[in-house]
Amino acid sequence: MKKLSARRRHPLAAFVVLLFALAATGGLYAALAPAPEAKADDSAQSLAIEQGKKLYSVGCASCHGTSGQGSSDGPSLVGVGSAAVDFQVGTGRMPAQQPGAQIPAKKVIYTQAEIDQLAAYVASLGPGPSTPTKDQYDPADADVAKGGELFRTNCAQCHTVSGKGGALTDGMFAPSLKGVDPKYIYEAMQTGPQNMPSFPDSTMPQDTKADIIAYLQEIDTAGSNNEGGFTLGSIGPVSEGLFAWVFGLGSLIAIATWVAARTTKAKKS
Repeated sequence: MKKLSARRRHPLAAFVVLLFALAATGGLYAALAPAPEAKADDSAQSLAIEQGKKLYSVGCASCHGTSGQGSSDGPSLVGVGSAAVDFQVGTGRMPAQQPGAQIPAKKVIYTQAEIDQLAAYVASLGPGPSTPTKDQYDPADADVAKGGELFRTNCAQCHTVSGKGGALTDGMFAPSLKGVDPKYIYEAMQTGPQNMPSFPDSTMPQDTKADIIAYLQEIDTAGSNNEGGFTLGSIGPVSEGLFAWVFGLGSLIAIATWVAARTTKAKKS
């Protein structure tokens, strides 16, 4: 009898192959399909951008253009990032009441939720510095001494050593840093608002910014309980020199005049 040249397949072989194919397909889908959380985050972000665009069209487009391209009344917002929006709107500088050499801080007219929506829309126009998290600007483990050195090197020329601010040219000024929220100080260093230079993380790392914030908080606390007596405004040697000239030298002149008058009177008698 002639032997069969091929073995007969098991009756369950096709069923096993089908199960294997289904398992492989399910595994690939689980690995490659987007997670539900990611879809939810994308949906929330899209909604924030949509709401932010509506707020922008009402409060910002008249100066910055309908698409953030800028105009003669306001600079372009393409690429400024969410950090710039959070700083400018969160401190009340924007929307501006009127144009001027410098836009000062004022009462905030938007809620934080609305600011976040505006920031999301502006961030969608082009990549830029993002709003920092608390871990980035929290100076809990920062080096106060190093922060003071960095501040005196990079910031004191305008803001003075004590952070009380000072006058600049053409009607501009460096604002006081007393009592400013650490987040806004961090964002100002990130974005360089108005006449201030920017210090991105590539130039001034995150921990360095935290050191400067820690220094400002330290001198802010020390200024409220000054053990050295009268601070003369804490604005540096100008006020101290003026005090020495007016009161110190003035007192010496007054004493010398009094002594001379007494001596002349004694000689006449």
